[in-house]
Amino acid sequence: MNRVNLSFDDTEYKVVLTAANRDGEMALGAWIARQAMAVAQGTLIPVSRDAGDVLRELIRSRLHLQETVAALHALATPAVPFPVAPGTPSSRPRTAVLPPAPDPVLPDPVRAVLTQALDAIGRVDEATVQVMRERRSRT
Repeated sequence: MNRVNLSFDDTEYKVVLTAANRDGEMALGAWIARQAMAVAQGTLIPVSRDAGDVLRELIRSRLHLQETVAALHALATPAVPFPVAPGTPSSRPRTAVLPPAPDPVLPDPVRAVLTQALDAIGRVDEATVQVMRERRSRT
């Protein structure tokens, strides 16, 4: 059996004791050993107290980025006007056959920036989902 001695000042001791008591009726030394092993084995990743706030902001940003993607797609896709057959009274419009929507005519630099923006949004979305999965697996 190996032993490790730890020293804490009064404030640190109070923080560790409070955390151990919050987790259950385990002796302080046993709680510290369990936490140290979890970190060493990679099953517990120490994060700052602000990690929850950071994750919430990532989720809010992800939702905003999804709205941005929809807006970018709307800009890149031309709207087809609602056609009305000529000579039809406005009270009873008769629709004509819709022509196929043409590909948007975007200058190459605009198309390149649009593609880069969509790719970047996709990468942020994937990273956010991965952080959410990792956090869920540890809780």
